Amino acid sequence: MLELKPNCECCGDTLPPEATNAMICSFECTFCTDCVENELMGTCPNCGGGFERRPIRPEHLLEEYPPADPD
Repeated sequence: MLELKPNCECCGDTLPPEATNAMICSFECTFCTDCVENELMGTCPNCGGGFERRPIRPEHLLEEYPPADPD
């Protein structure tokens, strides 16, 4: 199951489960769209891969499948 990480790994901004500006790579590295577009230029600094928008988990499933705890 996809891990919903709660923060951008670059700037630290909060990315709640319903965030429409959360981006992930195939290893679930998580960044906000601003950092992906302006800082990372579309390339994950951890694995070198590209990004896709993180899907939004339906609200009724958040209790059973909660987002990851902040580190």
